[in-house]
Amino acid sequence: MTDATRSAPHRALITGASLGIGEAFARRLAADGWDLVLVARDAGRLDATAAELDARYGCRVESIAADLSTEDGCATVERRLVADPPIGLLVNNAGTSLNTPFVRSTVEDEARLIRLNVLAVLRLTHAALEPMIRRGNGAVINVSSVAGFGVPMPGSTYSASKAWVTNFSESIGQSVAPLGVRVMALCPGYTRTGYHERAGIDMSRTPAWMWLRADDVVDEGLRDLRKGKLVSVPSWKYKVAVAGLRHAPRRLLRGVSRDTRGRVAGDAD
Repeated sequence: MTDATRSAPHRALITGASLGIGEAFARRLAADGWDLVLVARDAGRLDATAAELDARYGCRVESIAADLSTEDGCATVERRLVADPPIGLLVNNAGTSLNTPFVRSTVEDEARLIRLNVLAVLRLTHAALEPMIRRGNGAVINVSSVAGFGVPMPGSTYSASKAWVTNFSESIGQSVAPLGVRVMALCPGYTRTGYHERAGIDMSRTPAWMWLRADDVVDEGLRDLRKGKLVSVPSWKYKVAVAGLRHAPRRLLRGVSRDTRGRVAGDAD
């Protein structure tokens, strides 16, 4: 995989692993010979995913049913990250958004979003890095979103949470790279995962060419990890879009953002 993971324990822990991008990571890594620790809230779906991967690829699969927006859920996964057998790759994929403007949502819902999208990523990354640094190898992929670039989406804290994930990953990645460990933000655009339908978000106005396949997102993310990149933006069309977001006048971006109100990119647990 990378210099950081080539000699690392061949076991990956993936959150939000029963659906979408997380499930695509699980399939790809199992096919590459990795053993897996899968984390998600839905124990039934998680066990079915684990059984399928075991039967198809013959890999060892552990399942942890945990809600990472809770203290107990985070603590359970933190304990596994520092236990044996050791984890060579952490994929922080679990996340959520709210199909409700901030002024009409509740503080409880907003706090749950922050706990899952921000605090859980911080806690699990911190837990994983200690043994990785001690060994001198390992990697963390934090699944963010192109929504974290440019101006915020009107009325939504989702883009702010993903901006934090990208900034955090890039910052920590720079600090641990000399120690043989990699941290990378994976920032996909609109990805077909079924998430938007489950969340009740109307994506009917989104052109077909803007959609990515979860398997392609994973493939490009792993290639960028091998290259030692700190931030991965899958697909040339989103690379161009991100370059524009970084340099276009903010007044123009606010107008575009208003036109896409309520539509978000990313994945969820």
